[in-house]
Amino acid sequence: MSDTRAVVLVEGASDKSAVEALAERRGRNLAPEGISIVAMGGARSIGTYLGRFGPSGRNLRLAGLCDAGEEGDIRRGLERAGLGSDLTRGDLEALGFFVCVADLEDELIRALGTAAVERVIDAEGELGSFRTLQRQPAWREGTTHDQLRRFMGAGSGRKIRYSALLVAALDLDRVPRPLDLLLAHLSGVADRHSGTGRT
Repeated sequence: MSDTRAVVLVEGASDKSAVEALAERRGRNLAPEGISIVAMGGARSIGTYLGRFGPSGRNLRLAGLCDAGEEGDIRRGLERAGLGSDLTRGDLEALGFFVCVADLEDELIRALGTAAVERVIDAEGELGSFRTLQRQPAWREGTTHDQLRRFMGAGSGRKIRYSALLVAALDLDRVPRPLDLLLAHLSGVADRHSGTGRT
C-alpha cells in the first residue's frame, strides 16, 4: 500500500467485492488511482484502522461504507480519531462514509427487484437451493426479499460471490445510493490525486 493515498474502510469482503465490481463496471481501476479498499472484519474494528490510516497514522484520505446497525460504531470511531464531534448522517457523508439502509445485500436486492435476483441465482445453478430455503418453516411466511437476504448470508462464500454478481446485473442508473455516492466521492479523490501529485 505504499502508493495509497486513500483508504475505503468496509465491513467485510462482500462489501469490498461490490465496490470493486461497481468501479470496474464504470471503467475505474482504483489501485492505480491510489485508492485501496480494506475489509475490516466488522465495524467494531474501525478504531484500529483509523489509528493506522487516519490523522494519527498515515494521514490518508478516508472513506467508507457500513450497515445501518453499525453506524454508531463508525460515528464513534471517527469522533475518537478527531474527525468531528456529534456527527450526523450528513456529517458522515461529508467525510466520505455512507450508510446502507439495512445492509448492502438489502440495498442491492431492492435496486434489482426480487425477480431479477432470482434470475441471478438461477444462472448460478442455485435456484433449487433457494426454493428449499423458502419452504423451511422459519422462512415460509417471510417476504421473498427477506428470504433472499437470508439465502445470501447462508453458505460459505455465497455473500461475497453474490455481491459482485448482483452489481454486475444492475442497471447503472439504479445503483444503490450509498454505493453510488461512495464511488462519486472516490472520483473526487482520484481527481485530486491526478491534479496534485504525491502528497
